[in-house]
Amino acid sequence: MKRSFLAVVFLASLASGVALAQGESGAKSGKGSAGVKKAPEELDVSRMPFTPDSVQQVILHHKGKIQECYEDAMAAKSKKVEGKLMTSFTVTDRGLVKDAKVLRKGTTLKDEGLHDCVEAVLMAMSFPKPPDGKDHPIEYPFNLKAID
Repeated sequence: MKRSFLAVVFLASLASGVALAQGESGAKSGKGSAGVKKAPEELDVSRMPFTPDSVQQVILHHKGKIQECYEDAMAAKSKKVEGKLMTSFTVTDRGLVKDAKVLRKGTTLKDEGLHDCVEAVLMAMSFPKPPDGKDHPIEYPFNLKAID
């Protein structure tokens, strides 16, 4: 019951319309003054509690990589289509990700290369360790659009 409660609480916090990977201007975009991308600073998840807010913080920390997946997929198609990816993954008892996938239901961007890239980014994420020692399934939407 507790496991599904976390996912429900987490998803409820997203109902306010958190739009990820929609880009920000200036220094927050992850680019230096010469337009060269900087590597994101590492996030120390070992000092964080496992909460819906910390899960969202980790995902937001990696949103630039998700945006890169989107930009690369759109560049290959020579067009930029806005859309949504509904993802699902499980945070293990060790804070690692398993079973990351893009769900068909709720996804409007139908590009296998994009899906594969996003799944790889999700699989590389580390989250705080759940204190209950159990796996926690998460569903997370990414609203993607081109950054001008």
